[in-house]
Amino acid sequence: MCAAPTLGAHRPEEAVRILLVSSDASNRSSLASIIGHSNWSLHEVPTCCEALAFLRIQHVGVVICDCSLPDGDWKTLLDDLAGVKNPPNLIVSSRLADSFLWSEVLNLGGYDVLAAPFEASEVFRVVSLAWLKWKDDRERSLRRSGSLT
Repeated sequence: MCAAPTLGAHRPEEAVRILLVSSDASNRSSLASIIGHSNWSLHEVPTCCEALAFLRIQHVGVVICDCSLPDGDWKTLLDDLAGVKNPPNLIVSSRLADSFLWSEVLNLGGYDVLAAPFEASEVFRVVSLAWLKWKDDRERSLRRSGSLT
């Protein structure tokens, strides 16, 4: 865990919680530095396998995943997220973020692409929108199931 959450009066599902799946030290330190200046909560794991283990016990609204990982890639993780209850939105990070990758991510069901190295304003914009969409989808799902009053 990189940054301790400052939740205040918020319930955990109302706090912006992010899982970074990256074995790249520069991505980890950059994102931790950006997120460290907010009340968002950042968790880090280096592999797809560890990401899935984390998501079995913790809820996050957004996953930021490197294009390539030691045990797979963003497509592997996206496929595996389909089996997670209230799956988080997946943002792919890449040093080679181009229109082809962006199109592929969107067409396969990912949320967006972030270029690395990360820019704070872009991180806050993309992650905020992804988290709000996850929260809205989750609330809609709970209303349909009768779990939300």
